[in-house]
Amino acid sequence: MAGLTSAEAAARLAAEGPNELPQPDRRTLPRIALEVLREPMLALLIGGGALYLALGDTKEALILLVFAGLSVVITVVQEARTERVLEALRDLTSPRALVIRDGERRRIPGREVVRGDAIVLAEGDRVPADAHLVEAQDLQADESLLTGESAPVRKRASDAAPAESPRPGGDDQPMVYSGALIVRGGGLAEVAATGVRSEIGKIGKSLGGLETEAPRLQQQTRRLVMIAAAFGGMVSLAVVALYWTLRGGALDALLAGVAIGMSMLPEEFPVVLTVFMAMGAWRISQARVLTRRATAIEALGAATVLCTDKTGTLTQNRMAIAELRGPGGEKFVVGPDARTLPPPAAKILTIGVLASAREPFDPMEKAFHALALQTGASPPSGEIVRVYPLRPDCLAVTQVWALAEAPAAQMVAAKGAPEDIAALCRLCPAERAKLAASVEEMAASGLRVLGVARADFADAAFPEAQADFAFTFLGLVGLADPIRDDVPAAVAECRSAGIRVVMITGDYPATALAIARQAGILSDGFLTGREIEGLSAEDLAARVRKTSVFARIMPDQKLRIVEAMKANGEVVAMTGDGVNDALSLKAAHIGVAMGGRGTDVAREASSIVLLDDDFGSIVKTVRLGRRIYDNLRKAMSFIFAVHVPIAGLALAPLLLGAPILFGPVHIAFLEMVIDPVCSLVFEAETEEDGLMRRPPRDPAEPLFSVPMIVWGLFQGAFALALVGAIYIVALGRGMPVDEVRALVFFSLVIAIVALILVNRSTRASLFKAVLRPNRALAITLPAVAATLAGSLLWPNLRDLFRFGPLHADDLSLSLGVGLVTLVALESLKAVLMRPAARKAQ
Repeated sequence: MAGLTSAEAAARLAAEGPNELPQPDRRTLPRIALEVLREPMLALLIGGGALYLALGDTKEALILLVFAGLSVVITVVQEARTERVLEALRDLTSPRALVIRDGERRRIPGREVVRGDAIVLAEGDRVPADAHLVEAQDLQADESLLTGESAPVRKRASDAAPAESPRPGGDDQPMVYSGALIVRGGGLAEVAATGVRSEIGKIGKSLGGLETEAPRLQQQTRRLVMIAAAFGGMVSLAVVALYWTLRGGALDALLAGVAIGMSMLPEEFPVVLTVFMAMGAWRISQARVLTRRATAIEALGAATVLCTDKTGTLTQNRMAIAELRGPGGEKFVVGPDARTLPPPAAKILTIGVLASAREPFDPMEKAFHALALQTGASPPSGEIVRVYPLRPDCLAVTQVWALAEAPAAQMVAAKGAPEDIAALCRLCPAERAKLAASVEEMAASGLRVLGVARADFADAAFPEAQADFAFTFLGLVGLADPIRDDVPAAVAECRSAGIRVVMITGDYPATALAIARQAGILSDGFLTGREIEGLSAEDLAARVRKTSVFARIMPDQKLRIVEAMKANGEVVAMTGDGVNDALSLKAAHIGVAMGGRGTDVAREASSIVLLDDDFGSIVKTVRLGRRIYDNLRKAMSFIFAVHVPIAGLALAPLLLGAPILFGPVHIAFLEMVIDPVCSLVFEAETEEDGLMRRPPRDPAEPLFSVPMIVWGLFQGAFALALVGAIYIVALGRGMPVDEVRALVFFSLVIAIVALILVNRSTRASLFKAVLRPNRALAITLPAVAATLAGSLLWPNLRDLFRFGPLHADDLSLSLGVGLVTLVALESLKAVLMRPAARKAQ
């Protein structure tokens, strides 16, 4: 089946639309704008503009409304950018499909599947669209998403598509449905309906999508904002009442209250959290890792154990047959340039090919086909008439062939775990002991070992189980899968970060230990699946504390390992790729699914998907997760710090009986500085030195810890004391109000710049922190400097801000405030913060 051409598929995609259902929660530009218009800060800006209009001050009113418009534009652009990021992530998270296009197999996002596509289905796949089965090998599907029935249903192929698509449910239908899960076998199908035209579309269900919020962090942020807003609201009302009582003038009192409210409202917190989580997920995706749930970003920095598979994650997943052994133990070494094989070795290889898929996707089966093609060991022609797939109780695959040259008899080919092949062949104890010694020897050199057997069968009715065939043992096949080049360094990096790497594999123990040694994984011996079966939960929890190599593990045993580690207080990251891995992926704190060879159900159960199945990508993700969380805390600390001097200086004139210093226009300008700094500058900060030499973060640690809040408030109080002192001295010397306003405003902005530099790092020296590149900061600071210069040199802007002229000594004093703030806080940070950081390490 050649499938569609790329041109045909593109034309149908354009005509019929993508294979997806409408997402009601998708945020369009109008919806984003409407959400922004409901923000309290915008309401305060518009309210201030209306009050100025009522006072007859049109210029102030227009400027405030312009600031409101700028606030809307900046927020909408920022939110739209975030939504584009999330949209790209939704595309990546959509179920993937293996289709035949232009006669070749291709992996594409499920949303790109079109009517008429030929899709290849395998165990563990989520069906991307309603389709008619053309070929089916022992195929069963779980259609519970559509029917509510959890029992899988059997499918059969038919030559022609039914005139009317039958409803989901029931055995022996020739149709598979979008959203169903292939739990057994495989097949080839032609897509009949996509998107809203599929059965799942008709009943209006969705396959789920990216979760874009971190509940724990959002709850903390929301609670803090509500507390601050309530406190700020009470202070604003008190200011209005006092101003009105002491000075008269209702509109002026309301303007003072608006300014105080704007200065005290920490509206940056939810914006920062949203931007950091979305941009963090995007940054992680650049490392070929997809974050399906933003909570994973929070959890990454707390991971203490990283459980990984061997094949394709630690190794290159590029299998090649390196050795063959006959039933008597005779060895046949296969070189990379081998062109022929001795007859006994060729026989083993031929049966191994017959026990593999015709068009293999599995790397080991590809290795069988590749060597057969290389050495000319072509298998006989024929058709597969029965398949006995891999089972938990028998790790072997058996395929029954009707051969063209002997149609009256069938050849039965089997390959799988040596011990299970030995059981199928009913080897005696002595033969099994000899076989085990050969397997041990091959596995100790890092080879993955499979057994091969054959049988002849002439009856019309096939047995229910493959164990009922009379198998003859043919030999062993050793496959080499070299370790990835970057794995030893990545494992060492995990160890320095306090993260223990654990290998969990279905492979033979000697092979697992050999690969573990090469990777640098330290372990006191190994533990097998059969040993785990005999251990109680308490005994297993004790064993997993020191064991880092688990071999011959079945997927359900992975769950027990995860639960045992969690019982020990570990924060567990677990990798998986199969249908049965879903439980362990769900149970782990961080489920990591394989994107390349993983099944859709594994990806759906996970919080992270490795797009390249590379262990090094997991370590990069941990590094990025730690950086993102670090930068988020820096931004939050800055927000606490910056609101103290702004609110204090807005409130000071009322307490001192002086003229109002800042109006809504000044606060609005400061917000134009603070917002991009919080959400863009700190998000773009590079990682701290020694990031991966710290121990994992305590998962119970709150985002807004008491030390962080105290440190932020102290920074703000220090800046307020310096700028406030300048304000009081200037008033005492009788400076005109407009000059005092300019001097204090300039001093405050430069102090805010100093707070930015102080909060860029909690560990690096000031020299390193200043020199560390940050493109967003490099754009923001010159823009602020240009605006300040314009407010002095451009008369219209100077009149708008109600600034008087500043002299060289005034500017020197403002710069001195910033310098003192920077040096003093950096010195104090060196005394207080860095020892605390070292203690945490």
